[in-house]
Order: sequence, then C-alpha cells, then structure tokens
Amino acid sequence: MKKYIKLGLIISGLCFASCDDGFLDVAPLDVVTNETFWESEEQLILALNGLYGNVKAKNTVDMENMGDNTLWPSTTAYQQIGSGNFANDLGTLNTEWTTQYRAIRQANAFLENYERAEMDPDRRESLAGEARVIRALGYLFLTSFFGDVPLVTTTLTVDEVFVPRSPRAEVISFLFEDLDRAAASLPVEIRSGQQLGRMSRGSALALKARIALYNGHYDVAEEAAKQVMDLGVYELFNIGDPSRNYYELFTYNGRQANRLNKETIIGRLHLPDLVLHNLSREIQVPDQVIRWNPTKSLVDSYLMVDGLPIDSSPLYVEEGYDDVFENRDPRMVQTILSPGSAWGGRFDGRADNTDPSIFVEPKFNNDRRGAVTVTGYYFTKYAEISTVGLVGRDHNDIHLFRYAEVLLTYAEARMEQGSLTQEDLDMSINLLRDRVGMKHMILDELAEAGLELRDEIRRERRVELALEGQRYFDILRWRDGASLAEDVKGIKKAWASNPAFVANFAEDSEGYIIAYSGRTFVEPRNLLWPIPLPQLERFPGLGQNPGW
Repeated sequence: MKKYIKLGLIISGLCFASCDDGFLDVAPLDVVTNETFWESEEQLILALNGLYGNVKAKNTVDMENMGDNTLWPSTTAYQQIGSGNFANDLGTLNTEWTTQYRAIRQANAFLENYERAEMDPDRRESLAGEARVIRALGYLFLTSFFGDVPLVTTTLTVDEVFVPRSPRAEVISFLFEDLDRAAASLPVEIRSGQQLGRMSRGSALALKARIALYNGHYDVAEEAAKQVMDLGVYELFNIGDPSRNYYELFTYNGRQANRLNKETIIGRLHLPDLVLHNLSREIQVPDQVIRWNPTKSLVDSYLMVDGLPIDSSPLYVEEGYDDVFENRDPRMVQTILSPGSAWGGRFDGRADNTDPSIFVEPKFNNDRRGAVTVTGYYFTKYAEISTVGLVGRDHNDIHLFRYAEVLLTYAEARMEQGSLTQEDLDMSINLLRDRVGMKHMILDELAEAGLELRDEIRRERRVELALEGQRYFDILRWRDGASLAEDVKGIKKAWASNPAFVANFAEDSEGYIIAYSGRTFVEPRNLLWPIPLPQLERFPGLGQNPGW
C-alpha cells in the first residue's frame, strides 16, 4: 500500500478516490502521495510550513508551573508533575510523548524525500536544515522528560513501529552532529519578510548549546554559544530606556516583526486576528484568580541594586508590601508587578479603588471584579495590557530561544569548566545587567562578599529567564530537587489590607502565606518522568525509568 503524507496546509478540493485491488500499484491522480509530492521547492515549503506547527508556543510558558517560580492555583498536570505526586497514567506524559514523536515523524518524512525536489541544491539543503532543527527540538524535550528514548530517524512501517529506547547519550551525540549539519546549511542573517520566524544558523547553534548545557557537555555548550555570539547578527533588545528595555521585549513592541528585535533566535510568531493566544489575560485575568502566581522564592531571588542578596544587603528593609520592590535588580519590577504600575487586572485589593488601571496592592477576595492572587504577587512580564481584558486575542510572540540565554549559557559553561574570567562576564552576564542598569557582576566582589560563583551564575539565569519555561529543567540538571519539595509561599498575611480575606490562608512561623504544600521530590524517581502507561501497554520492551 502506498504511504500517504497528510499535510494540513495543502490544497483543498482533492479527495480520495475509491479503487479495487487492480489499481493498488498505480499512484492515484487525485491525491497527494509520496510519488507525486516532494518534486518542487513550493512543495517542500508546504511540508515545512506544516512541520513548524509542532514547535511549542504558549505551552512553553505553561511548563513554568513545574518549577518553583510560579503557582497555578488550580490542579493542572504541570503543577502535579512539579509537586512530584503523579503516576505514569497522567495524560500529559503521553501527550508530550506522542506530540514530540509526531513532529519527529513529520521531520523524518521530509528528510527522507527532500532531495527529490528539482531546485537549487543549496536552497534545498537549507530547507532540510530547518527540518533538522525542528526534529532536534522534539528530541530536546523527549530526552529532558524521559532520558533514554527511541532514536528514530526514518518513518517507520507498522512492523517497525515498536523501537527500544536508545541511551540518552547516543541521542545527544546524534543531535550534535545533525545540528552541525543544519547550521552549515542555514543562513546566518536574521530572517525577515516572508522568511520571518524561520530557523537560521543561530537557531541550530543555540539549540545545540542548550542541549549541551542540559546534558553536562560544557565544552560543547561553550563552543556553540560562542559561535552564536561570533555570528555578529544578534543583540539584546534595547529601546534606550533601562526601566523598560527588558519588559518591552515581551510586549507587542518586542514582536519579531518589529525590526528592533534582534534578540529572538527561535520564537513562535502570532498575528493579529489570525494566530492568537491567551497568555496576557491569564497573567492578569481581570475577573478570576490569575493563572501564574509568582512565588516568594522567585521574588526573594532578585538581588539588591548593590549586587547583594536580600539576606546580606543593608539596603533591604521589609516592613510592608511596597518595601519588597525597593532597590532591587531592575528586572524584578519589569517581571513582577510593583505598586504604582499600570495593569489590566481592574480592581485590586483597595477598598476604595478610584483608578483600576493602576495597581497598588494585591487582591485576595474573588468577587469577580478584579485579578486575584494567592501569593500576593502578579507578573507583568508577558502581559500586554491592551489585551488583558480580551479572551484569546493576544498576539505577543513567544520567545523560545533568546540571545540572552546564549550569553548565560556561555558564562555557565565557562564557569563549570573552571575557566570563567571577568572578561567572560563582561561579554555575557554584564551585558544583561547593562540593559537594565544593574550593577555588574565582579568576581573579586563576589569573593569578598562570601558569595559562591556557581550560585550567582544560576541566580542570573533564574531571574533573566523567569516565566520562559526553563526553571524546571534547570532544577533537575542542577540536582536541586529539594527546592521542588518546599512549600510554595507568598507575602506576609499581615500585609493584606483586609485580614478577613486571608484569614483561612495557612502561614509559616514567620507569617508568610503558604499557598501550596504537600510537594515531594525523591531521587532518582523525580529526576525523570515515567514512560507513559499507554506506551508501555503497546510495547513493554520500552522498560521504565528508575523509581517508577
């Protein structure tokens, strides 16, 4: 039987014709098949357009709920995974498995057939490079979630579909080679015009750097990150205002269609009235409990403007809610909503609210008149105020890979190899700090203050990439699972203007709200997800991960 490739964006008006056994060896004339497809550049682009639909979008941000930066107040699968209290029958596990392998299969189909197209060979190989990057993205998530996974590089027949797992190291080695091949064929320049949002050489190298970092190949991570830096085409988004530079990247002003944005390396484009999501509304939903509640753990991680943590800086005073936001790393108030800021959440916690467009204090009573928090904090990052009041009308781009991450990867990889210098910091982390007007990280000063370099490099990554879906994976690779077992806390109950609204909230010995408890983390069980039950039922030969 002929293999049929389903392409959601292809030609309308075609239908499957009926036939008898005598015609089985003849390619049908009124269907799209392998025999009649893959012949031109236009057909390759059609197939590749469908493949881009597999790249994660807002669900990248959804994954933040597995870490300790945010809390989704109702029970969700990602929150359940982060709590450690789940089993291999949880549907999201199988969804991630099947969706990533669907993307891989579509990429494999492309890569098996693309050389048949009659077109410029270099252009043809460049299109294949895009498919290789998307396939590698699928394997990044699979190996991060499950460890050892089947390494499938061809479209499989029914008889071949049950494939045993390959060692994670073998998969990673394959990805390194494949991404090198992709990088060699892809254009250096940032895509624009009709090519906006497509993979480039920087995409392949940035992905290679992340995969290497996640898997402890620090030499490879350093080299790949430096290659991106040396391309000379990426730079940090900067509108010339340190108080808004970082924030604006995650609004409509930071869309890739805006040529000011030379920072996004891989992102999902969204278009007004065509391709939309609901992220801004979920962040500051004006008539319900917000979906992403920043945690005390995240808020406490931001340094003071003197470069010291809150527990060692003389600048930190905590007598009330407003004090938390004073004299902090400027990225804090460009990430966490601070008193006096514009917002879309309507009425806040004030009894007499004369200007609902300005946030002053947190709201805990769910009277459907404003955005409710369970920790006392709100995000402003990724919240486009103009669409908070609308359902599913947001067209912010979702930034999957940014140049900022490349700089962080370079610094961490150098540090882990024991070769990080002040010059390295000045060409990486201190560029991030310059963007917002934050004091530089100085090696000698860290030592004088008794701060561990590794802790500060990791802190920098946490605050720069907050709400971008990477915190959970960082916790796992750093073997810091204890942070996932801690209670999720918020502000002090005493800071609520109406004590009645927080009277039933649990609190710790210091009076901080306990918004979520009962989390656990046990090694090696929680270092990886279990192989999903439906996959084991189909093919027990997959085996199971340790502790499951």
